[in-house]
Amino acid sequence: MEKIYASQTDACKLVRVKQETISFLMQYSRSLHVLGYQGFQFESNLN
Repeated sequence: MEKIYASQTDACKLVRVKQETISFLMQYSRSLHVLGYQGFQFESNLN
């Protein structure tokens, strides 16, 4: 197990994100509402 995780790899690289993607995710997170009722969770997306 040690042999698998001991070596370091340069597999990770930074990725640039477009402003449109960030804007979309922020707007989606603002419109998403989660309501809990008697042990159930209801998700609604308000347009």
